[in-house]
Amino acid sequence: MLMSRIVPLIVAVALFMENMDSTIIATALPAIAADLKTNPLALKLAITAYLLALAIFIPASGWTADRFGARNVFRIAIAIFMVGSLGCAMAHSLEGFVIARFIQGAGGAMMSPIGRLVLLRSFDKRELIAVMVWVTMPALIGPVLGPPVGGFITTYFSWEWIFVINIPIGFIGIALATKFIPDIRGEERVPFDFPGFLLAGLGIGGLAFGATTIGIGYLPVNFVLAMLSIGLLSTVGYVIHARRTPNPLLDLSLFALPTFRASVGGGFMFRVGVGALPFLMPLLLQLGFHMTPFQSGMITFSTAIGAMSMKAVVPIILARFGFRTTLIFNALISSAFLTASAAFQPGMPVVVIMAVLVVGGFFRSLEFTCINTIAYADVDRRHMSRATSLVSVAQQLSVASGVAVGALAVEIATHSHGTGITAADFPPAFLLVGAISAASALIFMRLAPNAGHQMTGRTPGPTEPSDQRMG
Repeated sequence: MLMSRIVPLIVAVALFMENMDSTIIATALPAIAADLKTNPLALKLAITAYLLALAIFIPASGWTADRFGARNVFRIAIAIFMVGSLGCAMAHSLEGFVIARFIQGAGGAMMSPIGRLVLLRSFDKRELIAVMVWVTMPALIGPVLGPPVGGFITTYFSWEWIFVINIPIGFIGIALATKFIPDIRGEERVPFDFPGFLLAGLGIGGLAFGATTIGIGYLPVNFVLAMLSIGLLSTVGYVIHARRTPNPLLDLSLFALPTFRASVGGGFMFRVGVGALPFLMPLLLQLGFHMTPFQSGMITFSTAIGAMSMKAVVPIILARFGFRTTLIFNALISSAFLTASAAFQPGMPVVVIMAVLVVGGFFRSLEFTCINTIAYADVDRRHMSRATSLVSVAQQLSVASGVAVGALAVEIATHSHGTGITAADFPPAFLLVGAISAASALIFMRLAPNAGHQMTGRTPGPTEPSDQRMG
């Protein structure tokens, strides 16, 4: 009983620390830039460095866990993240700060997929619905909690404490992981796919970096297009390479599983909207409604209240309706609340805005939990490490795509009148990302009616087709 509670909690704390840190410095950039005697826009390189490290090292996480043990790699990942955090706090130059953020990203890249792998291999599939909630909530709460926490610490203390607080949390995480997380290793030893590592790193890094920076306007367009081109060509190269390699770093054969394919494909489209929300909402509240960063952060954080309230009802909903029905209808409901943000206007009561965000947060969290769980419904234990790496890569690219789509929509609206960003520039962006997220229902419709029934406990009907599994 203790194991069933403490292991998910350990993983959740590590993932929360990693997810929050990806956005926590946003509101602290001016203060950091002043201390480092540099331009605040130049510090966008620190955010980019973190993103690139995630893109480069996530593909290697599955193989590393199989080879050296999930517990060992999980502890090392936390330690690397702590070293990067300490480096950020002690940085005295832009170059030092960017390098430290890259080190942080390298640790974070290992924490997320390996934490998910620990849960998948520590629990029976019937327990995964409740367990995967712990993976979902940090991904939703961390990004929206980062800006208000960063703003509060920077305003009332010092920006260095944004990174210093990771040190005690990290030590506690390492101690608990040592005591409670099992030493899980792969069943077979395979050589490391170095060509795949290089191609995947260039492909994911180029696409994620290019997608995140396009439309934001702080890098030359030609450079961004070059990164996207390199990413696309490298991705195509990796697909060709993976077909000819017995043990590729990212196993694309997993897409033969309908549940995995629906989770990654439908999840990608759905995350475009959710990935855009933490980017668009603070900009709307600050630039459109003229709120302070701390005020906008506290309002945006209300989505986390809905996400946390979802935990207890997920098993009940899935036991009653199953994955397919829940994913289809909840994708539409979640997208409706996302597009409702297009109706936000200056002067609108804050309580109305927060109510929409709270309820929307509940349904988005439910959808995320279903997507994260059904990905592994038909993956056997031998392929779990490869599955977690591939899922993490897709998530990284989908969130980057969401930021790109949202930023580009706002930029187009702004250029149409040429008077600077106003509140009127955001409704088209919310409508667009909401429509993309809603389109994920079309992919979920292709799931079998009994998809994932071994996780929900629902008894498949006599006319329902059997699941396809990877043996």
